Amino acid sequence: MAYTAFGEFVRILRIKRHQVMGDMAEILNTSTPFLSAVENGKKNVPDSWIRKIIEYYQLSSEEQEALCEAVEESKLQYKIVSGNAGKNQRKAAVQFARSFEEMDDETALKILELLKNKETNC
Repeated sequence: MAYTAFGEFVRILRIKRHQVMGDMAEILNTSTPFLSAVENGKKNVPDSWIRKIIEYYQLSSEEQEALCEAVEESKLQYKIVSGNAGKNQRKAAVQFARSFEEMDDETALKILELLKNKETNC
C-alpha cells in the first residue's frame, strides 16, 4: 500500500503518541475510512485538518513546516483562482496546466527558480 508524505507524517505522529487511526480521526472530526483515504492519497488533505493537527499535537515550528511540506507533496489537485488575473497570467496558467504532465525536471527547476521568492503558506 502506497502512503503519501502526509500519511507518513501522521502515522509517525500517532506512533510517537501511542495513538491509533481512530483516535486521530476523532480529533479531526472525521471517519477512520476518510482519514485512511487521505493518508493513502485518494483524497486531498482538508485545510481544516492542518490547524487541528498543529494545535492538538502542539507541533514545534520545525514540525509545522514538515507538516506543511507533507501536505503540499500529497496534494492530488491544485486550484488556480483567476478572477483578478490578467490575460497573460491566465494564458500562463493554462499553458502550465497543459504542459505539466510532460514537464521534465530541468524545466521544473527553472520554474522553481523563477518563483523562489514567492512565499507559500500551508
